[in-house]
Amino acid sequence: MTRTKYLLLAITAILCGCTYGRTDLGAGKYTQATAITGQGGTYKVGSPYKIMGKWYYPKEDYNYSEVGMASWYGADFHAKTTANGEKYDMNSLTAAHRTLPLPSIVKVTNLENGRSLVLRVNDRGPYAKGRIIDVSKRASQLLGFHTQGTTKVRVEIMAKESKALKAALLGEEIPEETYVAEQTPLPQSTPQQNYENGGYFVQAGSYSRESGAQDVASRLTDVGNTKIYYVNINGQNYYRVRVGPFSNEQEAKTALAKVQYNGIYDAKIVSD
Repeated sequence: MTRTKYLLLAITAILCGCTYGRTDLGAGKYTQATAITGQGGTYKVGSPYKIMGKWYYPKEDYNYSEVGMASWYGADFHAKTTANGEKYDMNSLTAAHRTLPLPSIVKVTNLENGRSLVLRVNDRGPYAKGRIIDVSKRASQLLGFHTQGTTKVRVEIMAKESKALKAALLGEEIPEETYVAEQTPLPQSTPQQNYENGGYFVQAGSYSRESGAQDVASRLTDVGNTKIYYVNINGQNYYRVRVGPFSNEQEAKTALAKVQYNGIYDAKIVSD
């Protein structure tokens, strides 16, 4: 696999609107660039524009970082066309920003509870005073401010990921500095055939391709002891990513919440 394809798969793993448990990360057709263009989406910066008497000046700003208020938008805009031509899905991990390139990759941190989420900016807005970003309904739920409506956040552009996605959409070679630094599998990611006995585990997902499992495992090392186990079902190998073991169910529930905050919503607690 080329470094370019590897990076596109990594972007997909972070940003795909589908959850990990239902997405085969090993197939190239699931790259973000393919998904975006398949909906009619394009890369664009856009010209200056005026809303409610105020001018906004879109630009490529790969040093962008700002603190302000976030809000969310949902059913009233669901399935409508976004500013870059995609279809808005209130259940995906996307956002609207007034001036960042479309699409851009940003990290949004809720400063009231510390939760962070990686989102793809593909729309324009918000224009209410003091608000700097509008996130999807699903993103507001994961960030923990859905019921209150707004919250104070820090929004930071992820420069390498944003540049890589731009290059992929424009059919350009991905700049050298945007490549994933090292592809050597982590020691704990080496597939094992037999499960450990006893205790509780958080199973992040089961994948038909080892590369997809390795990508997920590498994202969960801060949660706990993460390993990949493989099983053969009717002649087909599956790679299961598990965190643990934990000595009691409460510890496993805490780990499960952390795994879900990483965007892996289909994770579950298992005990063998």
